[in-house]
Formats: sequence, C-alpha cells, structure tokens
Amino acid sequence: MIDQANRRDKVDGVKVGGHQASSASMVSILTALYFSVLRPEDRIAAKPHASPVFHAIQYLMGNQTREKLENFRGYGGAQSYPSRTKDVDDVDFSTGSVGLGVAITAFSSIIQDYIRTRKWAADRLEGRMIALVGDAELDEGNVYECLQEGWKHDLRNTWWVIDYNRQSLDGVVREGLYDRIETVFKAFGWDVITLKYGALQRAAFEEPGGETLRRWIDACPNQLYSALCYQGGAAWRKRLMDEIGDQGPVTALLERRSDDELAELMANLGGHCLPTLIDTFNSIRHDRPVAFIAYTIKGWGTPLAGHKDNHAGLMTEAQMEDFRRRMKVRDGYEWEPFEGLASSETELRDFLRKVPFFAKGRRRYSAPRISIPEGVITNPSPQGTVNSTQAAFGKILDDIAKSKTDFADRIVTTSPDVTVSTNLGPWVNRRHLFAPREVPDIFRDERIPSAQKWQFMPDGQHIELGIAEMNLFLMLAAAGLSHSLFGERLLPVGTLYDPFISRGLDALNYACYQDARFLLVATPSGVSLAPEGGAHQSIATPLIGMSQDGLASFEPAFTDELAIIMNWAFDYMQRDGEGDPSEKTWLRDETGGSVYLRLSTRQIEQPARKINPNFAEEVINGATWLKEPGPNAELIIAYQGTVATEAIKAAGMLGGMRRDIGVLSITSADRLNAGWQAAQRARARGQAGALSQIERMLALLPRHCHIITVIDGFPATLSWLGGVAGHPTVSLGVEHFGQTGTVADLYRHYGIDAESITEIAVNLTSGRRFAAPKLVAT
Repeated sequence: MIDQANRRDKVDGVKVGGHQASSASMVSILTALYFSVLRPEDRIAAKPHASPVFHAIQYLMGNQTREKLENFRGYGGAQSYPSRTKDVDDVDFSTGSVGLGVAITAFSSIIQDYIRTRKWAADRLEGRMIALVGDAELDEGNVYECLQEGWKHDLRNTWWVIDYNRQSLDGVVREGLYDRIETVFKAFGWDVITLKYGALQRAAFEEPGGETLRRWIDACPNQLYSALCYQGGAAWRKRLMDEIGDQGPVTALLERRSDDELAELMANLGGHCLPTLIDTFNSIRHDRPVAFIAYTIKGWGTPLAGHKDNHAGLMTEAQMEDFRRRMKVRDGYEWEPFEGLASSETELRDFLRKVPFFAKGRRRYSAPRISIPEGVITNPSPQGTVNSTQAAFGKILDDIAKSKTDFADRIVTTSPDVTVSTNLGPWVNRRHLFAPREVPDIFRDERIPSAQKWQFMPDGQHIELGIAEMNLFLMLAAAGLSHSLFGERLLPVGTLYDPFISRGLDALNYACYQDARFLLVATPSGVSLAPEGGAHQSIATPLIGMSQDGLASFEPAFTDELAIIMNWAFDYMQRDGEGDPSEKTWLRDETGGSVYLRLSTRQIEQPARKINPNFAEEVINGATWLKEPGPNAELIIAYQGTVATEAIKAAGMLGGMRRDIGVLSITSADRLNAGWQAAQRARARGQAGALSQIERMLALLPRHCHIITVIDGFPATLSWLGGVAGHPTVSLGVEHFGQTGTVADLYRHYGIDAESITEIAVNLTSGRRFAAPKLVAT
C-alpha cells in the first residue's frame, strides 16, 4: 500500500509518505489481537503509523475495498491514519494526534463503567478498551495526565500494548527508558507485562550457553541492537563471537545456526512472536489495567529493519521486488487477499468466518434519540431582573435535575476541578458524583455546614476530574461516542474556564474529528472577568468556536437566548451524523454536532422583548434585531455577548442625533457566518434564491450605512459582517492580553465601552466629534 502510494504521479510535487518501518513492527501484535484475542465488545485505538496494517486486516475481513487500498493516502482512499468519520473500515477510535488515541481508551473504560451501573444497560457485555501504542507516544504529557485520572477512578478493562521498538522519528530512544515506563505504570496501579523474548529465543536460552546469550541481549544498548538488526546475520555473528564467543557452549550455539538463522533468532523478540503474543494476551483473566511492553524491531522483516533513519524510509524498487519474492507473492497479484500463504483459500476463508472479533459484523451501535420534554428548559430570569448567563446555566441544569425524566437521567456532567465555580453545584447536589462504589460525604456526616453535598455513588451523574483540560475533552469525546461504542446514548455536558480551552485544544479538535457529541460550557469569558487579570481572561476563543469543525458555538448575552440555545443544543447533539457535513444542503443542520457556549459571570439586566414569532429561530441561526433599524439608517451597532450593555447604552446616547440606529444582537457569529458561506456555495451551484439570515437582515440597510461591531474577544470575530453587503465596518474588541481592574476600567481601556462606541459612531457619520472621558495612566 505504501509503495503504491509513493509511486503515483506527484502532480503537486508533495511527498506522499507513509510508515513502512512503523507498520512492520506492529504486524504480529495486530495479527495476534484481531485474529485470536479480541471479542466484538472490545474497542481498539490502533497506533497511527500502523494504519496500513489495520486497513489490510479490514480488507481481509471484507470491511475495506481494494480501490481504497490502492488509493491509500489519496483523495477518497484509505486514510493515512484510521478515522471514524473518513474511513469505511470498522474504526473504533480515530488516531493520528500522538497520545490522544492512547488516552481515550481509558476514558472510554470509565464511561463503560458509568453505563454498566445504569438500569438501562444491565445486560451489556463489558469489553476491553485497548490502545496500540508507539513507545515514542509515551513522551506526550497527556498520557500521564490520563494515568492519574484513571487511578482516581479505579480504571478497569484497559490494555495498552506498547510497541517498544526503541526508535522514534529522530533516532533511538535513551537507555533505561524501559525502567521508567515500568515504574510509572506500576505507580498508578497497572499490571506491567513484558514480552521481550520470542519462542525461538527462549528455546535457545535452554541450550548450553543460552544463559550467556540472554545476558548479552539484556545488556546490549538499544542503538547497537538496532544497528546489528540492520546489518544482518554476519554482523551478529562477528559481534557475538567477539564479545561472548570462544566459550565452548556459546560458540557451539552460534555455529549450529547459519547467518540467516542467527539473524532470525536475534530478531525473534516477544513483540514479533505470534505464539508468545497470543499466549500472553489470553492469559489475562482479570479486569485490572495492563501495560504490555512488547519488544520489537522497527522495520522488522524488511531491508529497513533497525536503521535509525527508517521512520519515513521507503524501500527502493529493487528492495520491493526482492521483498515480493521472499513473501512468495507473484508479480501482479499483490492485492489478492491470500496470495503467498501456504494454506488454501478455502481453509483461510473458513478460518476468517470464525474469528470471534468479526463474528457479529460491523460493531457500531445506534441508539434512539432522547426527547427533551417541553417546559423543562425555560428562561430563569424575567425581564427587568439582573442575572448572568453562567448563573442562568446553573439554574437551568438545576431545573432539569429536579425533573424525573429519561432526559435528565441521560445527562452526565464533568468538569476539571471547577464544578462549583462554573455553577454545576446545584446539579451535583441533586444528581451526585459518580463512583463505582459509594463514598460518604464526611463533611455532612460530621454535621459541618456546606453548600455542597459531595456524595459519590454508582448512580451519580457527575464525573469529577482533576484540573487537566486535556482529560476533560477526552472524557467528553468518550461520553460523546457512547451511543456508537456502547449502544447507550448519553448527553455529556462539560464545563471549564473559557481561557483554558486553549490548554486542551488538541483534544477538543480530536473529539470533534471523531464526531463525538457533547455540550461544552466555557465560563467566565473575556476581559469581563476583570479582577482576575490576563492569565484568566480569554481573547481568541470566539475565533476557535468559529473555526472548529463539528462544533457550533454561541455567545448569548441574555438568559432567554441561553434557554432557547440549550433546548436546541440537546437535540442537535443527537442528530444523525451520516455523511460529510461539508456537503449538507445550505442552511440546514442535517448532521448535528457538538455545541460550545461562551458564558459570562457579568450580571446584566434582562431586556423587554417586542413580540417576534421568529425570535427562537433567529437566536439559533445567529442573530436577531434588539432594535430594528429604520429605513434611512446611517449606523447599526452589532454586538456579541455581555457587551450588549455597552451597545445598548451607546445606541441610547446616539439616539438624539440618529433616529434610525439599529442594534443587532448576535448570538452566534459561527452559525451566522456558516449560513452566509453556505448560501454563497449554494448560489455558485445554481440555487439563485439561496439567501442567508445575515443577508436578509442587512438587506434592510442602505448601502451607505456603517456597521460598528463590538465583542469582548478578538474583533475579527465580527469584522466579516462588512463583506456581506459591502457596508463600511469598524470592528471593536480585545487584541492584547488583559489586566486587572474593574469591568468599566477594562472596557474603557480596550475601547469597547459605550463612550468609545459613541465617539467612533459620531466620527463616522458626521463631522461632529464626541469627546468621551478617557482613563489617564499615572
């Protein structure tokens, strides 16, 4: 597959690549697991660089096509790394971003335990969550964050099989790494099983002189072992004779083997020996987490074996021809499933039909949608009252928690050590924390007053995490795939501080790439968190919400908008995900996805609304008029989020000078922009009548009308509005790290306060100048 991919015409001059050496080191491990050890309920995350082996196994089982294999790494072909959403294979977990495919197996095991405790999943078989891990992946910090979280949650049914080939992209790993790996896993309660010697080596150790050979192997530095594997049998013989030969029994042991046999013996490490692998895997009879450290050789069985430059190395045409002959594959028969094998096709097909892992066919479940009862999610803040969107979120969840509905029972919340400060406390008090075994609340038992009732119990619905945001997004990914992995739908809700989305952004992207479904609530946001200073204030997150595929982002200013969005979000999370979202018909959400709410702690007065029968639809599509402009409008102020107060105040200050001013409330720059982009694509494809919401709204404005946009975030979030119909636009926002102060201080400092908006508006629309008070530095 890799050779074919790299021999295609390179019309764009870009290297195709592939990983022949990394694939070769995993062949035996994957073969043992898929054809002997695994059961249908098991779930696997394959090492990214072993994807050709994974695709080949799926091809043998009829889950992959020859056309896609021949087009590996090409448009429409088998993907470079296994993908749940892009490949036709039976992929459990997408892999590719190093370390994340490893860690998600642990969180999936925790979710499996969570589901097992529910009455609606009592008959489900438990599976093992298995990661096939490159040893270099263990350099990733998220792996160790995951280990600690697994320890806290009594992790079960998790296997990590480490391809310990001791080589990475840039070279050979340091000596002594094995001891560090073993120590770390044992410290977190894992069993560690080492597969170092294959059956041939163990048999040789039983011969006279064998124990001396074993000691030499154990003491051999990684770089030397790799180099000798590359050099072959003659080099092995010379080195061994120089260092341990001339001792009678050892010399005889070596002389009984030809150079080829000696090379085969020294390459017969545990990770390449099928009997050793199968026996070891099948010997596990418990549910404790296990790390298998399987010694392998990178490039095993190929001319690249052991060379330190083999990571992206490709066999030459002559090497491939020799490899084909050694594999007994006839020229032109390379794609035949059973070519080169000794057994008959009939025998092999009969064997494959009986392989347990594939016995039940494709292993993706479907789960029915959970209906959202009418009236459970309502606006908690009547007009004229003062409230924040963060507090309203907590109240809405509390109301859901009170309801005795299947909808409430299917919600699972999680947070990285910020449960109380993101207003999840009332939900947890009613629905409790999840743990496999009940843990009492000592503060309550000791009669110490506390607003929090921290009871851990098997039917609890909040999974408390440590402060690592990568773990949050991996937990949301696992819970957000439960309907497909385990056949039971969960409605995951995760909360964190908005600025720390960036800490876990790789894992958030990974979750969305897999089409996991969850509600992400990030709060507090922006410089409105004024006293906390720049380290806890967010600027770029609105742009992240707009650009992240698979994630619909919202930033409501008012609580009635929030209630509408949450009602919609729980439905959107459950919509069928079949097909490519980029091909959906314009302005329709046929595929669903995850949802991100950017909320605030800033308390603001809730507005009186004019009757608008389309209000809910407009909120979901991204914008509604808070004050509709008149026919001769020279200016509209468009805002997103809690700077609504400044936009409304500025409009009032300008009202004496400009009667037709409009105020546009943007609830989702993401969805508003997506609708505009989709309408443009539709028109380009011949649908002349396609018109997006923002185009309809701005069509009310004369061409000379100015737009001022304002957001507590990066101004580019809304600056594109000027491109919709060509209106002159000034975009206000925050472009630099924040600092401490009051909200008024910071709004004035960054020019997003009412006075700054007013001054800009006056200067845009007339020759008059408006003198706004300025903060003077001393």
